[in-house]
Amino acid sequence: MTGPHREQWFHYYRWVFAVHTAMELIDAAPRPTRLLNVPTWAETFGLTRLDNPQPNTIALLGPAPDAFDRDYAMATDLTKPVIVAHLLINGVEPALLLIDGTHRLYRAWREGVPQLPAYVLTVAESRQVQQDLRLGPGRTRRARPR
Repeated sequence: MTGPHREQWFHYYRWVFAVHTAMELIDAAPRPTRLLNVPTWAETFGLTRLDNPQPNTIALLGPAPDAFDRDYAMATDLTKPVIVAHLLINGVEPALLLIDGTHRLYRAWREGVPQLPAYVLTVAESRQVQQDLRLGPGRTRRARPR
């Protein structure tokens, strides 16, 4: 991933992730890749339902069928690792979120590739690349005590 990275963003709910910053962090602190289970992640992201002409469910995570470039996806490089962030939601165990590689994930699923290489960011690294649309860079909203 070395070299300057073009600006790239991933949007999820009220958060925006600076993918280019994640790539710079990975360059600065190289790490081994882990294996991402393609069928599980493709199902979670709703990618397995994208091509259904009679959809009866709506994915809460992932692209809309009419907003996903399948041609681009089928030309992506499956050897390039995807990037997974850790989200702390309400201060509980970190949840994993794919912030770069949805098109590669789709291609891998369509071609029956069982696993993809993935870089996994630490919680601290994830917070460095995460922004709240309302609060700005590096800031996230904290849950109110109940």
